[in-house]
Amino acid sequence: MRSGFTEMLRGLLDRPLASYYLLLSSAGLLLTIGLVMVFSATMVESYEATGNAFAVILQQVIWAVVGLVCFWIAQRLPARTYRAVARPLLVIAILLGLFLVVMSIAQNGSGGDSGGIATDNLWIHIGPVQFQPAEIAKFALLLWAADSLVRLGPRIASWRDLAIPMFPIAGSLMLIIGYADLGTMLIIVAMFIGLLWASGVPLRILGVLFGTALAGSVLLIAFEGYRMERIISFSRPEDFADTWGYQAIQGYYAIADGGWFGLGLGESRQKWDWLPNGHNDFIFALIAEELGVVGCLVILALFAVFVYTGFRIARRSDDAFRSLVAAGVTIWIAGQAFINIGGVLGLIPMTGVPLPFISDGGTALVVVLAAVGMLAGFARAEPDAAQALRARNPSRLVRLLWAPLPPAPRTESEPDSAKSDPTTRKT
Repeated sequence: MRSGFTEMLRGLLDRPLASYYLLLSSAGLLLTIGLVMVFSATMVESYEATGNAFAVILQQVIWAVVGLVCFWIAQRLPARTYRAVARPLLVIAILLGLFLVVMSIAQNGSGGDSGGIATDNLWIHIGPVQFQPAEIAKFALLLWAADSLVRLGPRIASWRDLAIPMFPIAGSLMLIIGYADLGTMLIIVAMFIGLLWASGVPLRILGVLFGTALAGSVLLIAFEGYRMERIISFSRPEDFADTWGYQAIQGYYAIADGGWFGLGLGESRQKWDWLPNGHNDFIFALIAEELGVVGCLVILALFAVFVYTGFRIARRSDDAFRSLVAAGVTIWIAGQAFINIGGVLGLIPMTGVPLPFISDGGTALVVVLAAVGMLAGFARAEPDAAQALRARNPSRLVRLLWAPLPPAPRTESEPDSAKSDPTTRKT
């Protein structure tokens, strides 16, 4: 029976559009679970503040709809469009990050108001709309770094060719983001080093970069005293129960109360003003409390399917840029999920990054869904998938409403610079 199941699973995975459907199903289920859990986590505070239990979740649903529109647009764009917008998007991300840092310094880190644009340590507020430049920076650096690595080709083995201008620009962006948001900076560092590894950059260069990133992180921790207090409280939260250890302890209570099967959806006790940021940074603790270990394992399994699918798309792509970007998106999502869940479970210090697809937060959700849309377009461009889709020849209406046909796969007789390029080393 086991061999029969294995053969059936292998047959399903060998289908041309398996990557595409695995991506849509895992991301869609994570998004759905996220919306349900955000409602459960926020309905008490929302009712207390506004008299309407649906106030927060309606806002999150609006952001989800915006994200799905971005998904639809991103799925339709060819790789050359992403390469074309990579540099302008990076410039915009750097300028937004600098503006946020300057405003924070000018107001002693508390933010301020400039010409109707308000800021705080992490957000820029324009009227009723707020967004995080750090989330845009992830996407921008991913596209720009992948495009630059593909353009370098065999020269990626040269320290000099990599150092100018890639390392100074990437390092500057990381410092700008890390000034106020160390957790997001660590995700960007992981994504950047993962891109370099996937492209075939020598390990000696990666080692130097890792050491530099580690030293920079230590300096940023020392620069802000509260970060060191967080690390100290991580090892002994009970000694800081009234300060930095309070959130972690309440999260542990939520996890312990959940047991194997949880208290039931909507039945959390910690969300009654006990667990801070239960709808955002610590939403995994509320999942454990309401849905138990079984619910947590479902979340982890869905993330595992997503990560497998992302690397599968990177491996099966016949284009170097698509392959690198697919690997980069996967490392980004996986790294962020690990940092969030690891912090909630007490495996690593808490850094305050949201859980992808699930945590409350508009900018993060929209950017992640746009990145997944781009990944879905790359899944449709896999050689077998492209051939199958073109053989179906869907109607013009379907192509208009959903996605155009992917580019025709390369033939053996066509020159394929990607196959001879060191940047095609698969993850």
